[in-house]
Amino acid sequence: MTHDPFFSAEHRALRDSLRSFMQEQVIPQGEQWEQDGVVPRAVLRQMGELGWLGMRYSQDYGGSELDTLATVILAEEVSASTFGGFAATVTVHTDMASPHLHHAGSPAQKERYMPDLIAGRKICAVAMTEADAGSDLAGMRTKAVATDRGWLLNGSKMYITNGVHGDVYFVAAKTGGDAGRHHRMSMFIVEKGTPGFRVARALKKHGWLCSDTAELIFENCELPHEALLGEQDRGFYALMKNLQNERIVIGAMAMSEASTAIELTLKWVTQRKTFGTPLWDKQTIRQRLAMRSAQVHAARSLIYHTAWRDAQGEEVTKEVSMIKALAGSLVNEVMYDCFQFHGGMGYMRESTIERMERDARIHAIGGGATEVMLEEIAKRMI
Repeated sequence: MTHDPFFSAEHRALRDSLRSFMQEQVIPQGEQWEQDGVVPRAVLRQMGELGWLGMRYSQDYGGSELDTLATVILAEEVSASTFGGFAATVTVHTDMASPHLHHAGSPAQKERYMPDLIAGRKICAVAMTEADAGSDLAGMRTKAVATDRGWLLNGSKMYITNGVHGDVYFVAAKTGGDAGRHHRMSMFIVEKGTPGFRVARALKKHGWLCSDTAELIFENCELPHEALLGEQDRGFYALMKNLQNERIVIGAMAMSEASTAIELTLKWVTQRKTFGTPLWDKQTIRQRLAMRSAQVHAARSLIYHTAWRDAQGEEVTKEVSMIKALAGSLVNEVMYDCFQFHGGMGYMRESTIERMERDARIHAIGGGATEVMLEEIAKRMI
């Protein structure tokens, strides 16, 4: 994997550094973070100081100006830690929220927020999803109305990663009623502490326990004119643009988790004995793991090739949808088998595979459900 032809020496050095950090700073503390329900901001600041929270952003703000493949490496290595909530905390900040500022922010907005986001001094979130508007973003009800002083924001958002402890939120809202559903949506920058904005509650989840997830409420939340991010009424297209990057990242996360689960399971089945011999001696077990390994390898090749093409500026919408659909389903199939082959130990909370199975379930839902992705692929087949 580390010597794949798509990766340069710089990429491989980045991977080695990230892997060492995971071993030294994340894995030993991850269980405590799961119990606390949050990743300490000090760890994120460390990652910012090491240059990992703004790898594709301008050096003017402290970024590294790397490419899509660097993003994939970050997603893979944080996910290989086996703590999906930690991986989500990082990648939402780096590749799902802050890109909105990078793509659409004015020079003044970037100057104000980007240095702190890249350094990890502030953590960001993107607020799209609502209780009745998930994959159907055009169905959102949150609205922003123009006023003499700026904007008045009203509505709510649900399932927002980094929502409890975040500092800066990129919020999607309707800005023109229901006519032209896709066109009349805009993005806004909302800071923690803005009057009329509050975190309604921290949400309890099936997995990703160390990732803080919130319901957000906006009640006559007054925003200045300069809070508008990008073009008015063009927010839907900004969301769609960034979802391409988001889905590559989710695919990379999922396949890294799947590969790590297979490695853990190989160690287990070669040591665990039943009926006098290791589980590995059972043909059905080793052949199933061999097939899963082949499938994960193939999916990763698709991810690497697509990331490389994206870095060249090519159109990869169909391939990105394929990645999201394939990886989101495959990681859960892999986890099912690995969990099964761990037997009773896999069912114990002390087992790494138990946590990984719970964490992986979201990959078939978040960032566009598998069924939605398949429709996106189908539309581009004829």
